[in-house]
Amino acid sequence: MILNCIAVDDEPIALDIITQYIAMTPSLQLAAKCNSAVEAMKVLHSQPDIQLIFLDIRMADLSGMDMAKIIAQSEQRRNTRVIFTTAFDKYALESYKVAALDYLVKPFSYTDFSRAVTKALEYFGMGLAAPVVVSEKQHIYFKVEYQLVKVLLDDILYIEGLKDYVKVYLDNEDKQLMTLTSLKALEDKLPPARFLRLHRSYIINLDKVRATTKTSVQIHQLTIPITEQYKVVFQDFLSKWV
Repeated sequence: MILNCIAVDDEPIALDIITQYIAMTPSLQLAAKCNSAVEAMKVLHSQPDIQLIFLDIRMADLSGMDMAKIIAQSEQRRNTRVIFTTAFDKYALESYKVAALDYLVKPFSYTDFSRAVTKALEYFGMGLAAPVVVSEKQHIYFKVEYQLVKVLLDDILYIEGLKDYVKVYLDNEDKQLMTLTSLKALEDKLPPARFLRLHRSYIINLDKVRATTKTSVQIHQLTIPITEQYKVVFQDFLSKWV
């Protein structure tokens, strides 16, 4: 598989390094390199087949984070994903809210870059070893034992991570689904507007929340605590929910 990508950075040296890394990677095809997010948005408009963006954050006119938010909200760009490349680690939590595939802090090595590309290939490859979300994101396929099971997103209550497996709890179902994947891999594939990770072991369906406090949410009879790492994301959800 070859992914069409663009590189966006307002620092010429950093942009050259990223483009060199892309040239060294057979699975990537560089469609354009841009020295601003504004220029990158024009490229995206003219080339709808762009799948992956290597995106700096601190840029003039339009920041990379704001560009990622625009992409995340665009129906036309719903199959485009971002890997942030930045000198600042303080935006890592915010990158979760725009469903970034990875967050590389400069200076990063080609090994780090390759690891992020592998995540992108896994996301776009939709291999049967992991859950597969269809393009319209109304249902998801889980590999359960030796079969694929189709599950409506509306039926998912919450998802629990159990080391190498995840357990999917469904509305009006006594039996849970078990599939061999990581919670992080599944988190990357679920639509962030509908699903939120509030704990290292749980992803919740926001539509299923029936009560909340400042430190927990309740879904059916389960109370899920909100850990410190996800409090900022939760407060953003809470402000909209109220």
